[in-house]
Amino acid sequence: MATDEVNTRESTEKLQKNMERIEELSERFAAALAKKQAIRPSLQGPGQDFYVKTMGAYWSEMMQNPGKVLENQVEYWGKTLKHAVEAQQALFTEHAPPEDMTGPDPRFRNPLWESHPYFNYLKQQYLITSEAMQEAVESLENLDDRDRRRVTYFTQQIIDLMSPTNFLATNPDALEHAIQTEGQSLVDGLENMIRDLEANDGELVVTLSDPDAFKVGENLGTAEGNVVFRNHMFELIQYKAQTDKVYERPLVIFPPWINKFYILDLKPEDSLIRWIVEQGFTLYVVSWINPDASYADTGLEDYVEDGYLTAINEVRAMTGQDKVNVVGYCIAGTTLALTLSLLKKRGEDPIHSATFFTALTDFSDQGEVGVFLDDDFVDGIEAEVGDKGVLPSIFMSRTFSFLRSRDLIYGPAIKSYMMGKAPPAFDLLYWNGDSTNLPGRMAMEYLRGLCQQDKFAGEGKGFPLLGTRLRIEDVDVPICAIACETDHIAAWRSSYRGMRKMGSQDKTFILSESGHIAGIVNPPAKKKYGHYTNEDWPEAPEDWQAGATRHDGTWWGRWGKWLAKRSGKKIEAREVGDSDHPPMEKAPGTYVIGCPKV
Repeated sequence: MATDEVNTRESTEKLQKNMERIEELSERFAAALAKKQAIRPSLQGPGQDFYVKTMGAYWSEMMQNPGKVLENQVEYWGKTLKHAVEAQQALFTEHAPPEDMTGPDPRFRNPLWESHPYFNYLKQQYLITSEAMQEAVESLENLDDRDRRRVTYFTQQIIDLMSPTNFLATNPDALEHAIQTEGQSLVDGLENMIRDLEANDGELVVTLSDPDAFKVGENLGTAEGNVVFRNHMFELIQYKAQTDKVYERPLVIFPPWINKFYILDLKPEDSLIRWIVEQGFTLYVVSWINPDASYADTGLEDYVEDGYLTAINEVRAMTGQDKVNVVGYCIAGTTLALTLSLLKKRGEDPIHSATFFTALTDFSDQGEVGVFLDDDFVDGIEAEVGDKGVLPSIFMSRTFSFLRSRDLIYGPAIKSYMMGKAPPAFDLLYWNGDSTNLPGRMAMEYLRGLCQQDKFAGEGKGFPLLGTRLRIEDVDVPICAIACETDHIAAWRSSYRGMRKMGSQDKTFILSESGHIAGIVNPPAKKKYGHYTNEDWPEAPEDWQAGATRHDGTWWGRWGKWLAKRSGKKIEAREVGDSDHPPMEKAPGTYVIGCPKV
């Protein structure tokens, strides 16, 4: 049989199998979509007041500056029409596309975006339109800074959504790959999409990392230690000493309960937990429970009283130390500040020093995440937790993803659904998808009292908790704060303002390069991101940065020296647990994996 006939038969058989596979997948697709639950409109976009205010500002601009608005529109029409004519000529005469003045963009790496008249036309028209939309928003003069920030953000979301790379018919990479694979990539992409729909009850959440590549306790969260205490809020893990001598004063880390603690213990070479014990510190880490609806009435006071204060007292009892050093990461840093204020009010002094990783205490400027903190969204969250008792993990995860939508939504979706590629085995992205629920009452206390009303650091009566009013100036223990330069969750300038308001006389502020996670999980061996220091505390964070000194490499070593000075003398390494706290099970424990009942 001729080679051509064999190839034709094989292609036909492959096509037939793919058609059968698509029919099967279509049934699964319909079944997965049928499970989708209705989502409140208030959790999917800004409220009507936002649109009314935006349109009012635009109409006001038209009435006050009709010439300016008309000029902008004429300029846009002129650019698009001129380019359309030039592209049409190039397409029919097989000449090169018109000169591309749009500049580099990582979404348009395929050479066809430059060389092919059709794709070049799509790209340039999209970028010209994007620029016009951005300029129209920037020119609005009847919006305050907060509303302008929201208009800018949601306009950019529309722009990113409408990129031609996000659609199969206008993505040359996906079309080329479909041809090369004889359509197999499209079948694989459909299967990937259905898998994600089935995994999320009909909600389309793109899988960022190979779900089968990692297992917590086997190749993630493997630092040697044991659970030595457990209550309804957390498990307390003590990590085994890796040095013969250790500092007498122990260290307790409170990670955020928005995600799970093993971000600090990913691969061994990236593990901050391993590094800390290798420096001679006795380390305890709190692993918070992933709450279900039975935790609906759990509030910040429960996290403080049954979480922070309980963990601190258990560690003091195990080590025989009157004082401990503590770390709070992200929301756990915010709550650590509340705890320190409470202890001051009560006249108690069990904390020798406190370190804050990317923690906000001053919410006067909420940063990028502030676009989701107006009443339109927060009212929707309040209704959601009223129905379900908890804020389901998908809402927090999706919110943070949209702050980096190109990298965490559209880019992965293109690779998975259009190119048919399997998600990579990436430990950080695996952790990112392993998010947790938030108790309903705690979520609203945090969103209303701290994020919106700024009661802890703002001018007023303080944040009400456990029968007293907590204020940021009550925090007076030695503090070290690490913020991250490109953090989109806890803006470093806001972190600086909060630390500056604290009453401590002994303060250190370190600014790490990179973002919320990579700036913290920055091991020395990688020599990847540097950091900045400045012993002065000027009022404006920009002035602090201008006077700061840059240092190569991670901040870990600098913080380790700071902590060592506040950790007492060296003693013989401690065993894990004691007679009152026998090792219960190996780290990382059970709370990090499931949601057990106590």
